[in-house]
Amino acid sequence: MPPRFDLPTPDEETEPFWSGVNEDVLRIKRCRDCGRSHFYPRPFCPHCWSGAVEWYEASGRATLYTWSVVHNNDLPPFNERIPYVAALVDLEEGLRMMTNVVECAFDELTADMALEVVYEQVSDDPLVKLPRFRPVRDGAG
Repeated sequence: MPPRFDLPTPDEETEPFWSGVNEDVLRIKRCRDCGRSHFYPRPFCPHCWSGAVEWYEASGRATLYTWSVVHNNDLPPFNERIPYVAALVDLEEGLRMMTNVVECAFDELTADMALEVVYEQVSDDPLVKLPRFRPVRDGAG
């Protein structure tokens, strides 16, 4: 089997994020000094440079900021998924995250549409899930 280039390689700093995703929990970091959240995970606050950062569970709600429908990608395993939506979403907690939008027809995508996180299992051994976003279902969000 060829090596997988699409799987995360957690390190000391990102392991709580990836273990949370594998448990269907979206964890992000927040600064205890200035109160602002940030993503991607790092050991300091990128806003005030404090080292007093902590993990917390995000709501999983977001809005679509921008997207592109990818029709060409020769790199495995992405070539097996085309077409797909590469997107930036604004999490309710005030930060932006790169992801994919799923369970939505391409022509139904709109800026600022309400989204919710879903977790897609992409590997059994080891267990790996990735956070994706879909339009909010009736009664949610």
